Amino acid sequence: MAPRTLFEKVWDDHTVLVRDDGQTLLYVGRHLAHDGSYHAFDFLKARKMKVRRPDLTYATPDHGVSTATHDLASITDPEQLEVVRALTANSAEHGVMLFDLDDDRQGIVHVVGPEQGITLPGLVMTCGDSHTSTHGALGALAFGVGASDVYHVLATQTTWQKKPKAMRITVEGKRPAGVTAKDIILAIIGKIGTNGGNGHVIEYAGSTIRSLSIEERLTVCNMSIEAGARAGMIAPDDTTFAYIEGRPFAPKGADWKRSVDYWKTLPSDSGATFAREVALDAAALAPMVTWGTSPEDVAAVTDVVPDPARETDADRRAAMQSNLEYMGLKPGTPLSQVPIDRVFIGSCTNARIEDLRAAAKIAKLGKVKVPSWVVPGSSLVKKQAEQEGLDQVFRKAGFEWRESGCSMCVGMNGDVVAPGQRCASTSNRNFRGRQGRGSRTHLMSPEMAAASALAGRIADVRDYLKRV
Repeated sequence: MAPRTLFEKVWDDHTVLVRDDGQTLLYVGRHLAHDGSYHAFDFLKARKMKVRRPDLTYATPDHGVSTATHDLASITDPEQLEVVRALTANSAEHGVMLFDLDDDRQGIVHVVGPEQGITLPGLVMTCGDSHTSTHGALGALAFGVGASDVYHVLATQTTWQKKPKAMRITVEGKRPAGVTAKDIILAIIGKIGTNGGNGHVIEYAGSTIRSLSIEERLTVCNMSIEAGARAGMIAPDDTTFAYIEGRPFAPKGADWKRSVDYWKTLPSDSGATFAREVALDAAALAPMVTWGTSPEDVAAVTDVVPDPARETDADRRAAMQSNLEYMGLKPGTPLSQVPIDRVFIGSCTNARIEDLRAAAKIAKLGKVKVPSWVVPGSSLVKKQAEQEGLDQVFRKAGFEWRESGCSMCVGMNGDVVAPGQRCASTSNRNFRGRQGRGSRTHLMSPEMAAASALAGRIADVRDYLKRV
């Protein structure tokens, strides 16, 4: 057999059949449902069908929940209240494992999956959410699907997909101080653009990637979608196995040994062919921040707001001008002098325990100058952070400590940025209105967001790291 990539191995192992038009029917190893899955359950009900493999389906409410309190009465949007309640009812009807609002295991679905050991190397995983790519950090082939595809997975435990191409992004070298996994993926998107991975599954490789913790790898793979890719993956290794072992839904006993033996066969073979290769030097990176309305509008925090007049491409120049008008920014302004109105630390990109620990190290150095929220990625993350005293660090600095959920990342649950306000955010998207109508979003790492909260402006975290 010819040398194969990690992606090709997982794809081949889950192929049921291939149609003449190239569409492939894939077996789905795990499906994750959340409050946005209600349409698919409605489709099942209309056709008097049941979930085919409830034992391989896991659910938790996240998008529509309130992070002020997990009391249902605090969900003020009637539509969101309805879909959160529907998830509870649908899970009970179909025998699906549900981590509900009163369950310590509740949280953002892409935090819960790895945390519970549901996410495993070598699986095909689906969810009705684009950031399902997150789970590729453990060597799974994970991607978001639309409502009709969610219904197909629930009904058949399979999904029809067109096979993407394989792309490899290699990052080598030691990260400078202040450079995080968030900075790595923002730098990648800045280099290849938001369409750079279109039609591909990205495999992240190189010494820098291998040195990342699993939680850092989850951040990188999470934003593969912002790079235009179908999914992102990192080859499983000893770091992966150590992270998974002992988690509630991970294999046990003899099954564990058999699983690890299989997982060790998954990394890309020497000589495997990639349709596209990209390389980055980690040593040349700096803390990053977005200035426009796309993740590709990104620069080092030491840079200035770019000048559209220097852009030779007319379409790009017009887009830059429009973006800067929306963002209320003037060319040539140092990014580190841009004032902010609020800070959001949370989302499936950066709300795990390591993210909160890193942000707390900066938070303890001062007091916030703008309203600032910390929203843990799951109830278990919240509980662990409180056991470690991180909540007290944040509260003492003036941050608001919230319940777990998607919160201000998606702006559909009452947690929004007001029109015209500028938010330093650890989330993954900064398009117009993402955090609320008329909101202005600057993407950055948790450490950068914490520093910006203390400064009341976009701040270079390295100025604070000197004091840690």
